[in-house]
Amino acid sequence: MKKILIDTNIYCNAMRGIKSAVDIIQYAENILMSPIVIGELYSGFKNGKYEKRNREQLRKFISSPRIKLLQITDYTSDFYSHILTQLRKNGTPIPTNDIWIAASVFENGAKLASLDSHFLKVEGLQLVDL
Repeated sequence: MKKILIDTNIYCNAMRGIKSAVDIIQYAENILMSPIVIGELYSGFKNGKYEKRNREQLRKFISSPRIKLLQITDYTSDFYSHILTQLRKNGTPIPTNDIWIAASVFENGAKLASLDSHFLKVEGLQLVDL
């Protein structure tokens, strides 16, 4: 696996030591992190008992040279609009945050690592085999 974007559930499972998620992270050459995923993580941390510890763990994780923090750009927004149009046309909606995540995957020529099966509804999205 060369370049992957990890979804929130992959990060969480890896931090819990779940082998399949740990393997994805260990074997990826480049790991992309979407600001949408970071926001979902922060939200989860705020609702948990260990916010400070979880934020520190994330800070250490993203400080790795293999991690690239993405930004939402005009190109991301354009990919978002194409994905949303396709999903509406097909009558197959998915959560808005996940449309943004998919848009970042397209923009960066990556594969997505996620446990969410609804990403299969996004035409042309490359997924990591789990």
